Amino acid sequence: MDPQALLIPSLWLITPPARLADEKGWVHLEAALAGGVDAVLVRAPEMSASALLALASRLRALTRHHKAELWIHSRFEIAEAVGADGVHLAAKTGRMLAERGFRARKGARISMAAHDAEELAIAKRLGCALAFLSPVFPTRSHPGAPALGIGRFRRLAEAAGLPVVALGGITPENRPALAEFPVAVISAIWDAPDPQMAAQMLSLAASPPAGT
Repeated sequence: MDPQALLIPSLWLITPPARLADEKGWVHLEAALAGGVDAVLVRAPEMSASALLALASRLRALTRHHKAELWIHSRFEIAEAVGADGVHLAAKTGRMLAERGFRARKGARISMAAHDAEELAIAKRLGCALAFLSPVFPTRSHPGAPALGIGRFRRLAEAAGLPVVALGGITPENRPALAEFPVAVISAIWDAPDPQMAAQMLSLAASPPAGT
Protein backbone atom coordinates (compact mmCIF):
# COMPACT_ATOMS: atom_id res chain seq x y z
CA MET A 1 0.00 0.00 0.00
CA ASP A 2 1.18 3.55 -0.75
CA PRO A 3 2.30 5.09 2.57
CA GLN A 4 0.25 8.19 1.70
CA ALA A 5 -2.88 6.07 1.80
CA LEU A 6 -2.43 5.67 5.56
CA LEU A 7 -3.09 9.41 5.97
CA ILE A 8 -6.41 9.31 4.13
CA PRO A 9 -9.56 9.33 6.31
CA SER A 10 -11.37 6.00 6.14
CA LEU A 11 -14.98 7.17 6.46
CA TRP A 12 -16.16 10.30 4.64
CA LEU A 13 -19.60 11.85 4.95
CA ILE A 14 -20.73 14.06 2.07
CA THR A 15 -22.89 16.84 3.41
CA PRO A 16 -25.38 18.67 1.19
CA PRO A 17 -26.41 21.91 2.96
CA ALA A 18 -30.09 20.91 2.88
CA ARG A 19 -29.26 18.23 5.42
CA LEU A 20 -28.16 20.95 7.85
CA ALA A 21 -31.14 23.24 7.38
CA ASP A 22 -32.19 22.83 11.01
CA GLU A 23 -30.70 21.79 14.34
CA LYS A 24 -31.94 18.24 13.91
CA GLY A 25 -29.52 17.84 11.02
CA TRP A 26 -26.63 19.11 13.12
CA VAL A 27 -27.47 16.65 15.89
CA HIS A 28 -27.53 13.87 13.26
CA LEU A 29 -24.12 14.97 12.00
CA GLU A 30 -22.58 15.13 15.45
CA ALA A 31 -23.83 11.61 16.19
CA ALA A 32 -22.21 10.40 12.96
CA LEU A 33 -18.92 12.03 13.94
CA ALA A 34 -19.14 10.39 17.35
CA GLY A 35 -19.67 7.07 15.60
CA GLY A 36 -16.52 7.23 13.50
CA VAL A 37 -16.90 9.61 10.56
CA ASP A 38 -13.41 11.06 10.23
CA ALA A 39 -13.94 13.44 7.30
CA VAL A 40 -16.80 15.67 6.20
CA LEU A 41 -17.00 16.90 2.61
CA VAL A 42 -19.40 19.81 2.19
CA ARG A 43 -20.84 20.18 -1.28
CA ALA A 44 -22.76 23.41 -1.89
CA PRO A 45 -22.40 24.54 -5.52
CA GLU A 46 -25.41 26.87 -5.42
CA MET A 47 -24.77 28.44 -2.02
CA SER A 48 -23.60 32.05 -1.80
CA ALA A 49 -20.09 32.70 -0.53
CA SER A 50 -21.35 34.31 2.69
CA ALA A 51 -23.76 31.47 3.46
CA LEU A 52 -21.17 28.81 2.72
CA LEU A 53 -18.61 30.61 4.86
CA ALA A 54 -21.01 30.57 7.81
CA LEU A 55 -21.82 26.88 7.25
CA ALA A 56 -18.18 25.89 6.79
CA SER A 57 -17.12 27.84 9.89
CA ARG A 58 -19.57 25.92 12.04
CA LEU A 59 -18.52 22.64 10.41
CA ARG A 60 -14.87 23.46 11.06
CA ALA A 61 -15.53 23.92 14.77
CA LEU A 62 -17.54 20.69 14.95
CA THR A 63 -15.04 18.58 13.01
CA ARG A 64 -12.13 19.88 15.07
CA HIS A 65 -13.99 18.94 18.24
CA HIS A 66 -14.30 15.38 16.93
CA LYS A 67 -10.77 15.31 15.44
CA ALA A 68 -12.18 14.87 11.95
CA GLU A 69 -11.16 16.52 8.69
CA LEU A 70 -13.19 19.08 6.76
CA TRP A 71 -13.02 19.32 2.97
CA ILE A 72 -14.79 21.89 0.81
CA HIS A 73 -16.10 21.18 -2.68
CA SER A 74 -14.55 23.52 -5.29
CA ARG A 75 -14.38 26.73 -3.24
CA PHE A 76 -10.69 27.29 -2.51
CA GLU A 77 -11.31 30.70 -0.92
CA ILE A 78 -13.80 29.26 1.58
CA ALA A 79 -11.49 26.37 2.40
CA GLU A 80 -8.65 28.78 3.11
CA ALA A 81 -10.84 31.11 5.15
CA VAL A 82 -11.98 28.40 7.58
CA GLY A 83 -8.75 26.40 7.66
CA ALA A 84 -10.24 23.35 5.93
CA ASP A 85 -8.06 20.30 5.41
CA GLY A 86 -8.59 20.06 1.67
CA VAL A 87 -10.54 20.96 -1.45
CA HIS A 88 -12.47 18.55 -3.66
CA LEU A 89 -12.81 19.07 -7.42
CA ALA A 90 -15.52 17.90 -9.79
CA ALA A 91 -14.27 15.77 -12.68
CA LYS A 92 -15.05 18.50 -15.23
CA THR A 93 -13.06 21.01 -13.18
CA GLY A 94 -10.14 18.61 -13.04
CA ARG A 95 -10.26 18.20 -16.82
CA MET A 96 -10.29 21.97 -17.33
CA LEU A 97 -7.34 22.49 -14.98
CA ALA A 98 -5.39 19.70 -16.68
CA GLU A 99 -5.93 21.37 -20.06
CA ARG A 100 -4.46 24.57 -18.61
CA GLY A 101 -1.39 22.73 -17.33
CA PHE A 102 -2.25 23.14 -13.66
CA ARG A 103 -0.40 21.05 -11.11
CA ALA A 104 -0.95 21.18 -7.38
CA ARG A 105 1.98 22.28 -5.28
CA LYS A 106 3.72 19.57 -3.31
CA GLY A 107 1.85 18.77 -0.13
CA ALA A 108 -1.44 20.34 -1.28
CA ARG A 109 -4.49 18.37 -0.24
CA ILE A 110 -6.75 18.30 -3.27
CA SER A 111 -9.08 15.49 -4.29
CA MET A 112 -10.94 14.93 -7.54
CA ALA A 113 -14.04 13.01 -8.58
CA ALA A 114 -13.37 10.25 -11.10
CA HIS A 115 -15.50 7.71 -12.90
CA ASP A 116 -13.01 5.87 -15.11
CA ALA A 117 -9.32 5.27 -15.77
CA GLU A 118 -8.95 8.49 -17.79
CA GLU A 119 -10.22 10.67 -14.98
CA LEU A 120 -8.04 8.85 -12.44
CA ALA A 121 -5.05 9.58 -14.68
CA ILE A 122 -6.03 13.26 -14.76
CA ALA A 123 -6.22 13.32 -10.96
CA LYS A 124 -2.74 11.88 -10.74
CA ARG A 125 -1.40 14.29 -13.36
CA LEU A 126 -2.82 17.24 -11.41
CA GLY A 127 -0.98 16.08 -8.31
CA CYS A 128 -4.14 15.30 -6.34
CA ALA A 129 -3.66 13.70 -2.94
CA LEU A 130 -6.56 11.31 -3.63
CA ALA A 131 -9.49 10.60 -5.93
CA PHE A 132 -13.10 9.61 -5.32
CA LEU A 133 -14.07 6.81 -7.73
CA SER A 134 -17.78 6.26 -8.36
CA PRO A 135 -20.34 4.88 -8.51
CA VAL A 136 -19.28 1.53 -7.11
CA PHE A 137 -22.89 0.41 -6.63
CA PRO A 138 -26.19 1.83 -7.93
CA THR A 139 -27.02 5.02 -6.07
CA ARG A 140 -30.06 7.22 -5.60
CA SER A 141 -28.00 10.39 -5.95
CA HIS A 142 -27.18 9.47 -9.57
CA PRO A 143 -30.05 7.28 -10.76
CA GLY A 144 -29.35 5.43 -13.97
CA ALA A 145 -25.58 5.87 -13.80
CA PRO A 146 -23.89 2.54 -14.61
CA ALA A 147 -22.22 1.10 -11.53
CA LEU A 148 -18.59 0.00 -11.69
CA GLY A 149 -19.08 -3.06 -9.50
CA ILE A 150 -16.53 -4.33 -7.02
CA GLY A 151 -14.25 -6.04 -9.56
CA ARG A 152 -13.86 -3.07 -11.88
CA PHE A 153 -13.55 -0.65 -8.99
CA ARG A 154 -10.68 -2.69 -7.56
CA ARG A 155 -8.85 -2.91 -10.89
CA LEU A 156 -9.13 0.82 -11.48
CA ALA A 157 -8.19 1.76 -7.92
CA GLU A 158 -5.18 -0.53 -7.79
CA ALA A 159 -3.83 0.88 -11.06
CA ALA A 160 -4.54 4.53 -10.23
CA GLY A 161 -1.21 5.41 -8.64
CA LEU A 162 -2.84 7.48 -5.89
CA PRO A 163 -5.17 6.73 -2.95
CA VAL A 164 -8.77 6.10 -4.03
CA VAL A 165 -11.95 6.55 -1.99
CA ALA A 166 -14.95 4.36 -2.93
CA LEU A 167 -18.19 6.27 -3.46
CA GLY A 168 -21.68 5.36 -4.59
CA GLY A 169 -24.18 3.08 -2.92
CA ILE A 170 -21.91 2.15 0.00
CA THR A 171 -23.84 0.66 2.93
CA PRO A 172 -22.89 -1.14 6.16
CA GLU A 173 -23.89 -4.37 4.39
CA ASN A 174 -21.58 -4.04 1.37
CA ARG A 175 -18.78 -2.13 3.12
CA PRO A 176 -16.87 -5.35 4.03
CA ALA A 177 -16.33 -6.08 0.33
CA LEU A 178 -14.23 -2.90 0.16
CA ALA A 179 -12.64 -3.23 3.58
CA GLU A 180 -9.18 -2.09 2.48
CA PHE A 181 -10.44 1.09 0.84
CA PRO A 182 -11.67 4.33 2.41
CA VAL A 183 -15.30 5.04 1.59
CA ALA A 184 -17.58 8.07 1.26
CA VAL A 185 -21.30 7.93 1.91
CA ILE A 186 -24.39 10.10 1.84
CA SER A 187 -27.65 8.22 2.42
CA ALA A 188 -26.04 5.36 4.42
CA ILE A 189 -25.66 7.84 7.28
CA TRP A 190 -28.04 10.70 6.50
CA ASP A 191 -31.01 8.35 6.07
CA ALA A 192 -30.06 6.09 8.99
CA PRO A 193 -32.37 6.25 12.04
CA ASP A 194 -29.27 5.85 14.23
CA PRO A 195 -26.39 7.72 12.52
CA GLN A 196 -23.91 6.88 15.26
CA MET A 197 -24.55 3.16 14.87
CA ALA A 198 -24.42 3.41 11.07
CA ALA A 199 -21.04 5.14 11.27
CA GLN A 200 -19.76 2.57 13.74
CA MET A 201 -20.79 -0.29 11.45
CA LEU A 202 -19.15 1.36 8.43
CA SER A 203 -15.98 1.96 10.46
CA LEU A 204 -15.78 -1.52 11.91
CA ALA A 205 -15.88 -3.05 8.44
CA ALA A 206 -12.69 -1.23 7.40
CA SER A 207 -9.32 -2.96 7.50
CA PRO A 208 -7.02 -1.74 10.30
CA PRO A 209 -4.02 0.36 9.26
CA ALA A 210 -0.91 -1.56 8.27
CA GLY A 211 1.33 -2.44 11.20
CA THR A 212 -1.40 -2.63 13.82
